Amino acid sequence: VYINNFMWYYNGEEFTSEMIEDNVGFVYIITNVSNNKKYVGKKILVSKRKLPPLKGKKRRRTKIVESKWQDYFGSSDEVNAILEEHGRDIFKREILHLCKSKSEMSYLELKEQMDREVLLNDEYYNGIIQVKIHRAHVKTLKK
Repeated sequence: VYINNFMWYYNGEEFTSEMIEDNVGFVYIITNVSNNKKYVGKKILVSKRKLPPLKGKKRRRTKIVESKWQDYFGSSDEVNAILEEHGRDIFKREILHLCKSKSEMSYLELKEQMDREVLLNDEYYNGIIQVKIHRAHVKTLKK
């Protein structure tokens, strides 16, 4: 199977802007194919921007803007240094979870990081886990 290292993959298929639908972001894993070392993180797909009302109108407008997720390789300084030195070809990027809210994204990122023990395992580039989530924010995840 040919892997295009310029693409994100979700369930084995290339992920495109048309597949975003009502998702606001995703939890991902990036793998360095030369040594199998990984990084788990999250990325926003779209953001909402408030615009002033049109002339003669009272209601503010909302504009949904797509982020630069296609070019994203994580916030790890180590991953970005390797990217700078060796280029994109050394990494494989996979989406683990598509998320309907930022809170859902934070929760699932934390869950993946804890399940994989990224801070205890030398197979991961992750050096910090930082999250603050309220129970009300993840009610959509309750089974």
